[in-house]
This record gives sequence, C-alpha cells and structure tokens, in this order.
Amino acid sequence: MTGFAQLRSLWFWLLALALVWLISTLLAAWRTLPAGLAASMPVRAAEQVELLIDQTWQDSAGQSHSEQEIFDEVLRLIGQARRLVVLDMFLFNEFAGADSYRALTRELTQALLEARRRQPDMPVILITDPFNTLYGGVAAAHLQQLEAAGVQVLISNLAALPASNPVWTGLWQLCCRYLDNSQTGGWLPNPVGAGKVTLRSYLHLLNFRANHRKTLVVDEGQHWTGLVTSANPHDGSSRHSNQALVFRGPAALDLLETERAIINLSAPQLARDWPRPPAATAINGDATVQILTEGAVRDQLLKLIDSAQPGEQLDLEVFYLSHRPMILALIAAHQRGVQVRVMLDPNRDAFGREKNGIPNRQAAWELHQAGIELRWCATHGEQCHRKWLLLRRTDGSAALLSGSANFTRRNLDNLNPETSVLLAGPAEHPALSRAARLLERHWHNQQGQTYSLPYAEFADHSRWRYWLYRLMEASGLSTF
Repeated sequence: MTGFAQLRSLWFWLLALALVWLISTLLAAWRTLPAGLAASMPVRAAEQVELLIDQTWQDSAGQSHSEQEIFDEVLRLIGQARRLVVLDMFLFNEFAGADSYRALTRELTQALLEARRRQPDMPVILITDPFNTLYGGVAAAHLQQLEAAGVQVLISNLAALPASNPVWTGLWQLCCRYLDNSQTGGWLPNPVGAGKVTLRSYLHLLNFRANHRKTLVVDEGQHWTGLVTSANPHDGSSRHSNQALVFRGPAALDLLETERAIINLSAPQLARDWPRPPAATAINGDATVQILTEGAVRDQLLKLIDSAQPGEQLDLEVFYLSHRPMILALIAAHQRGVQVRVMLDPNRDAFGREKNGIPNRQAAWELHQAGIELRWCATHGEQCHRKWLLLRRTDGSAALLSGSANFTRRNLDNLNPETSVLLAGPAEHPALSRAARLLERHWHNQQGQTYSLPYAEFADHSRWRYWLYRLMEASGLSTF
C-alpha cells in the first residue's frame, strides 16, 4: 500500500470513529427522560409549613458565627418515625471534612442506625449519589454500616438520564461504561480526600451526572411529613448557608411519589408498599404548597419571574446562577419595572480550594450591565449554598420557590434529579414572612452582622471568562 493510500485509510477510520462518537453523543444527550421525573404535583393546602435556616455570618468584630436548624429537624423527624423513613441526599460523606463545623455524616448515620434498632420492622431507605463512593473507587464505611444494620441503601442509577456532559458521555459509552471499578490498585490522587483512586473513578466523574435531591419523608403521628432542602449531610458542607421547607399532609405523600421515580430506576420493589398520595381536592385556606422536580422547577421559576409586575419585588439568593433563559427573564422583569435584587455566592470557596468565580461573576456582570441590583454573599471558606427565590406582590401575596436546584442548565433542564417546593399565600404567612425578613437582613447586613458585600467586591468584567462561562454552560463541560 502506498503512503497516500495509507493516509487515506487512516483518515477514513478517523472519520468513522468521529461519526460513531457524534452519534453516541447525540443519543446520550437526547435520551428520553424516565417516567415520573419532571413532575409537577398537585397544588395542595399548606399544612404546618415551616422555613428552616442554616447560616454563617461575621459580627462587627470579625468573629464568625454559625446557626443551624435543618439537620436538627431531620434528626428529630427520623427519631420519632414509626412506619417509614425515606431519605434522598446527594452528598453524604466525610470528604473534605477535616475542618468541618459539624460531623453531619456521623450524626445522620447514627440516627438511621437508631431508627433501625428502635423499629426493626420499619423500612428505612437511604437514596444517595454514586459520588459518595467515588463511583465504587473508595469504601464508604458509614454506608456499609447502614447496610449491615438493615437500612436499604440505594446508590442512584443515573445511566438512564440524559447526558449532563454529552461530549464526554458519548465517548464514555463507547469505551468505558462497562468497566467495573475497584477500591484497590488506585494510583491517582483522591480528588476529595486521602489515598489513591483508580483512573476509572476519574473517567466516571467526568460525566458530571448527579442525583442532586435533598429530601426526607417520614410518618409523624397520624400524618406524613416532608422536608426539602438545599443542605447536604456532608461534613465539609456543615458551615454552608442553606434553607429548607418542612410541610405536612398530602404534599408529603406527593414528595414520596416523586422519590418513587428515582427508586424505579433500579429497585422498584423497594417502593411497592409505599402509600400513594390522595387525589387533589378543593383547597381550604389561603396558602398552598406544590412539589416540583427537574424541568418543572425551571418552568415554575420562569413563570414566577414572567408574572412579576411593575412595583413588585423579586429577590433571589443562590449558589449558582447561569441558566440563560432565567437570566434573560430577570433582565426583562427589571426592564418592565419589577424591583429585582440578586445575591450570589462569589464562587470562590470550594472545600479549601479557591475557584475562579465562574459562572456567578460572569452572570452578575450581565445583570449589572442591565441595571439590576447585586450583592455577594460574604463567605469565609464556607459557601452560600441557598437556592431560593421570593416574589412579593403588590396585592399582599407572596410566593417562595425553595429546594435543591441551582439556577443552571444542569439543575433545571431535566439532567440532574432535583426537588423544589413552591409555597404561595399571604405575605404574612409565617414561612413567607420569615423568608422576607431574612432576605432583608442579608441584603442590608442588619443587626451589625455581615452577610453580604457590594457588587464591586468580586466584579469580574473579563470578556474571556464571560465567553468561557457561556461555552461551559451550553456544552456541559463544567461542574455547575
């Protein structure tokens, strides 16, 4: 074979491989969403809804303080359950926890073990993400301990979901998805702790898939209770600022039904005997709650922003903001006279590592150019990990959307499993009024406490980093 013929043959095979990669990428990106996801559950009467807050701030002397309510309530709810515990938590590990504020992983593990000891016939189900074992590359002693005690530990099966990073997942499906991982023989540094891990852990990680939900459903006396939060039971996250909504009644069974969709991806038998939510009925009372998952969260966020009228106030505080339709909707709301205020994490701190500010500083620049008011959360090693939006209307009503979903493509566009709650009602409803008070305190640094900093503190007007953010958001080649 001549040199020209060899070169032509090489190009043929390279083009063939590129075509196969492209087809695999498109199939991964366009995979049909499994049944039960992107759920918009019925609007229910709000029953005993409470807003819980974890927050870290500095006083006038520069001393750091942390207050936590969320996992105190999680532990209490698990501790009194008699019929069923279903817990779905993204990060449940001790990674990066050497300087943690609170040993949340150990506390929650002990609570689940005690629930099994106290009620040996009660199903206790933990759903969590494969990242907690680095995709089978490290031993998770707390998960092994729970399984040995009879807790049903389900590592989320995410392979059926559309690809979050399709460029890599298309190649992963061709080369690597059938490779088993191992907890021995690793030669690469553990990215989140001590020891070594295999190359397979890294290759799996690059898919950037995650079950990002943070939910709890338990029985409480004669009724059911649900909790949806932005907080992880992760030692390294224990000083983060977060929020949660707790609610009772049929909405809690709606939440349980959305967890059935995750269970059905790998172990449907575990949910066989779960109670079903009742049919929707006429609502008594002024306040309502609604459970939303995946793309339904996006749809409701955009609906709230688009419905805001001149003179109304729209506040959001979030760890990641990069979703293009949402950014454009916020700008449009501001232009028609809505008072829009945005508070963002500066994307600086990541468990002892310093990040480059992408995507929040780039999204903030775009909003700042449009004239929207912005402030940064004043973080000192911890993260402003909240994901909530509050709309206060001129007719005296308000709506709060709160949950696990960051305001990004990955979290809103049917890629990560996510859960949020919409609470709507009179602005004086206890949970809504508390949210409003907290947002005012954070914005204005009330009571001599520092929660936020002016926009200029972390402003980044680099066009290079702005267009890098746009590429990362559009392609999925990012961790946000």
